[in-house]
Amino acid sequence: MSKATLEKQMEKHFAKMKEERRLPPRVLQELEDKVKALEITKKEFDSICTSVVESYERSLVEPGEAVGTVAAQSIGEPGTQMTLRTFHYAGVAELSVTQGLPRLIEIVDARNNPSTPTMEIHLNSEISAERNEAKSIARNIEMVLVESVASSFSIDLIRQAIDIRLDPELMEDKGLTVEEIVESIRIKIKDKGDVEAEDNTVSVYPVNEELADLQRLNEKIREIRVKGIDDVKHVVIRKESDGYVLYTEGSNLQDALEIDGVNPHKLFTNNLREIYEVLGIEATRNAIIAEAMNVLNEQGMDVDVRHIILVADMMTADGTIRQIGRHGISGSKNSALARAAFEVTIKHLLGAGIAGTRDPLRGITENVILGQLIPLGTGAIDLLMSPQGTQSSE
Repeated sequence: MSKATLEKQMEKHFAKMKEERRLPPRVLQELEDKVKALEITKKEFDSICTSVVESYERSLVEPGEAVGTVAAQSIGEPGTQMTLRTFHYAGVAELSVTQGLPRLIEIVDARNNPSTPTMEIHLNSEISAERNEAKSIARNIEMVLVESVASSFSIDLIRQAIDIRLDPELMEDKGLTVEEIVESIRIKIKDKGDVEAEDNTVSVYPVNEELADLQRLNEKIREIRVKGIDDVKHVVIRKESDGYVLYTEGSNLQDALEIDGVNPHKLFTNNLREIYEVLGIEATRNAIIAEAMNVLNEQGMDVDVRHIILVADMMTADGTIRQIGRHGISGSKNSALARAAFEVTIKHLLGAGIAGTRDPLRGITENVILGQLIPLGTGAIDLLMSPQGTQSSE
């Protein structure tokens, strides 16, 4: 085989390994550099690659090592030293993001709604340096309710109408017209009344003229969304090295992806459930790792990423997000003693006793409870010896 053909086959093989992610990028690059410097045959090349992959897979973890216990200790111990401070973006006090221990608890509990949901939105490269474009996109994202642009609401009992006086300055700031507001109200209330506009006043004449109905409709009109996407209450524009970036208070990943000018490859949210529903479980796993590492790095905690990866894998292994708690991973263990050792001890022991559950005692916790050798480390193996080998030869 010619040298050129062999090099082509090597490149093809390395490209396949990179695609399959059999080795970490740095290890693969080092292997590629060293192999290309050698005068070897195709058979020798295949043998080297197979040997390196096998050696890497064998060295991932020592057999019998208590990876779960080590990970829990490595995250839990520095976690006790975290401060409970919050972190502010660009000095804007109204846009704060939960950090420290509360945020770490949110992540491992797989909360449906984080206490401070937020998105980081990057713009397309061709408009990222334009402030006016960033402002325009921010207006399209920020949720504007009727009450956000109204100076007053009043119920006229003589005319049996609801009068909404609009603020021209607020409307200009939000990029809205009276016609757009009237159309939004008309669509939302449908056949419950007629809508008329005169100058900056919108009048709604309900079909039902009861005072209670007027008050109910008045409250409903206040909450009508006229612009932006649901749940995004505020948007802050910040100038960064690669252009303008939008930070939001509130999160709505699905709708934000559909806004023109937003770079869909650089759109981040701290709401793990949204990521799972929109992008899938692999993206959620990556988000758990990134979010947890951000919290730890922000607090100056030097925790190895592999411990976080193990936690993320456990949380997402079955294709859904499970919390690390009695309603998730700990509560789904096969051993009744292991479940009882975590939380609600009596409930688990009574349930196991009534059901006549058998415990195979294969885990660590249940063996510690019984004072037996745990099946890890030196306890994971049995030593056998041949009686003949112990007899001294005479």
